[in-house]
Amino acid sequence: MTPSRPGVILILLTALPMFGQIFHYMKDLMPLWTLSKAFPILSLPLALVVFRHPMPPMARQVMLSFLWLMIVPSFAGIFSFEQNFFTGLAAEVKLLPMLYFFSFLGLLLLLRPTLRELTTGFLLCALLTFASLVIFWAVIPQSWYVEHYPAGGGPLFSADNRGNRIRMPMFFGTIGIFYYYRRFLRAPHLGSLLAVVVGITLTMVLVKARSQMFGVIAVVVFTSFFATRGALRYVISGGAVAAAVGLFSFGYLGSMFDTGAGTGFDLRWETVVKASSFLGISPTRWLFGVGTISPTSTDSLSAYFDHFFFLADITWLGVVFEFGLIGALLFVFYELRGLLFYQRALRPRIESDFLGSLKDYLLYVLVISNLYPPTLTPGETAVILAIFAYVWLWLQQSGAEWREAT
Repeated sequence: MTPSRPGVILILLTALPMFGQIFHYMKDLMPLWTLSKAFPILSLPLALVVFRHPMPPMARQVMLSFLWLMIVPSFAGIFSFEQNFFTGLAAEVKLLPMLYFFSFLGLLLLLRPTLRELTTGFLLCALLTFASLVIFWAVIPQSWYVEHYPAGGGPLFSADNRGNRIRMPMFFGTIGIFYYYRRFLRAPHLGSLLAVVVGITLTMVLVKARSQMFGVIAVVVFTSFFATRGALRYVISGGAVAAAVGLFSFGYLGSMFDTGAGTGFDLRWETVVKASSFLGISPTRWLFGVGTISPTSTDSLSAYFDHFFFLADITWLGVVFEFGLIGALLFVFYELRGLLFYQRALRPRIESDFLGSLKDYLLYVLVISNLYPPTLTPGETAVILAIFAYVWLWLQQSGAEWREAT
């Protein structure tokens, strides 16, 4: 077994939070937020490394999807909102992290980390995520929790009808939960199960994001059924379902499907009505979308529709509004390609709880997509696809099976 190299792990620990879009919406940490917004461009030179290797799988799909999703809505915005093409293009900068597929893959090809080192890097990031949650909960004074903030805003520390919340990005934490649950299913140990319980509990009690909890629990139930066999399959999956029912009887999780005024459902419904009316009966608008108003413009969607109009609030309808049905399908295929590639190209050749947990995260993104649209953090999927492509290239070049090292 090749020992882990501390230098490689240190580089991964430094780079992974940026590639994982951890600070992408943390305006409270302005320097890191600014760096995160610029990082897709700053890291792009790493993509040049990819050209020194055989064409990686999924590269054409990622690039063609990126170009379509950047260019078509920008053209559509010319006719829908009377803004020029380059102003419309500025509205799509949120998609730039899709390019992490190439830049993160370039970094991996430079570092050539083992699967053990990649696993260690991700798990340390997960540990830091949960440790940060506990530290923030213990030391942050009540006065730091913001009760009133602008519509569409998301302060790191907020207080609402769910109580105090820490809006910690949980990319690495969620993958850590999936990883240890897979380890528990493969070789039941109290330590692995305890890690899962602690991770889910901290997410539920401190982050309090209903979409995250719904996604994590759904994937755990799914994994319980398909990763086990025989009578054990029904015992474990049945226990997971029972635990899920119990959790969704807990406080704010029980109000997940509530349509009362306190949940903001009425505002979202009005957004649905206005968005649907704007799309109308035009096949062109439904197919190609109408784009959106750039944040660099003097206008905004809220001003245009005289309503707190946020596309993320209406999830897939918001995606169709901006990118059209074709664009929505491209986002779905973006996730599905990773799932299918893992199942067909990687899983038959390598048994890895870590790679399995990455696959679980792609499923998680699809599960919560009707609550949290995939347009917000496309870099997360890009990083996972890059790892899959890297492992595939490694296997092709080495001609050997890669054994899991953890």
